[in-house]
Amino acid sequence: MPDDVFRIVIAAAVALACLAFVVQAGVSIALYRVARQMHAKISPLVESSEALVAKAGPVVEQMGPVFQKAGPAVDKVNQILATTQHILDDTRPRIAEIATEAAAIAKSGRHQVERLGNLVYDASDRAKERLDQIEHSVDSTIEQVEQVGDAMKRAVMRPVREVNGVAAGISAAVSSLVRRKSSVDSATQDEEMFI
Repeated sequence: MPDDVFRIVIAAAVALACLAFVVQAGVSIALYRVARQMHAKISPLVESSEALVAKAGPVVEQMGPVFQKAGPAVDKVNQILATTQHILDDTRPRIAEIATEAAAIAKSGRHQVERLGNLVYDASDRAKERLDQIEHSVDSTIEQVEQVGDAMKRAVMRPVREVNGVAAGISAAVSSLVRRKSSVDSATQDEEMFI
């Protein structure tokens, strides 16, 4: 795999991991906010209902004789109060359960975000190590190529130098022969002048 492609793949993987981290963080924050809002809306309702039931209790007790005379109306009111109390009793555990589940979801989301962060750090460290290995390999290869280039230059230049040396020797021999011949001719001319 070429280095450029490898780097692009690693960069894309890191970008995807970062994107997943951001999305999970957003979902966790949204779940936490929804749970808090739900708890904030329901808590005053439960408290006001309890206060209302607490206030209604003494009034009902004071109105007992009147209700006894009212007969069936009192039975209906008692049924309504019992139903209201039953609803309050049923709602409390559900609200507590929802709050507990929301907290568990937030905790799980935070755990997942931490795991994702560790994975991103691990992938980053591995990518850095791999890039360091690639850089070392490239440096080693360049050094070897330079050594091979120097060896090739020496191998090619040696015969060229030898050929140049032989050519220089032949040139010197030819020039020395040419000079002798011309010096013989000039010596003959000098002798002829004296004659």
